[in-house]
Amino acid sequence: MALSISSLTSSFSSLSFSSQISPKSQTLTLSSPTKSKSFSSQIRHKTTPSLIVVSSSATVATPLEVERKSIEKLVKSRLPGGFAAQTIIGTGRRKCAIARVVLQEGTGKVIINYRDAKEYLQGNPLWLQYIKVPLVTLGYETSYDVFIKAHGGGLSGQAQAISLGIARALLKVSENYRTALRKEGLLTRDSRIVERKKVGLKKARKAPQFSKR
Repeated sequence: MALSISSLTSSFSSLSFSSQISPKSQTLTLSSPTKSKSFSSQIRHKTTPSLIVVSSSATVATPLEVERKSIEKLVKSRLPGGFAAQTIIGTGRRKCAIARVVLQEGTGKVIINYRDAKEYLQGNPLWLQYIKVPLVTLGYETSYDVFIKAHGGGLSGQAQAISLGIARALLKVSENYRTALRKEGLLTRDSRIVERKKVGLKKARKAPQFSKR
């Protein structure tokens, strides 16, 4: 080896390292006005306009709703204290339906659950006939206004329950009407209901097909 250890140590000692960092760091900034303008214009084009949704709290009432509200006001004005406070009242039942009927002297209006009877019973002629039979039997179809609260069952059961309720309410007017109403069978409670299903059968009496083997 031509180089000696002493020469190497002398060469390393001659080297000096500076660990001082300048307090002010110089930064290089490139400004291009044309590019900045184009970039800002692109940002403006990309931004979508904000949608403003205005919801109006006031809803327009339909003619049907207006009619129902007017009927409800009429019933409350005609029946102060509700159905239970009235004197000429009758309760009718049929299947699962229950109807409470109030009679007042009037022109023959029939209101069921704050709705006109024809609208409530969907214009079914048979169901409307059930309601009219007790009053027609005594000739009072245009002498009394009928106010009804019905619940449970279907419309057919409710119509027959209303018929029984009207007949019982007419007895509160006069006991002399009993003979005519009894003759037409309007005071008899129809106790027929759906027969329960039996175990092993498909319905109350319908059995599955018999297989010998």
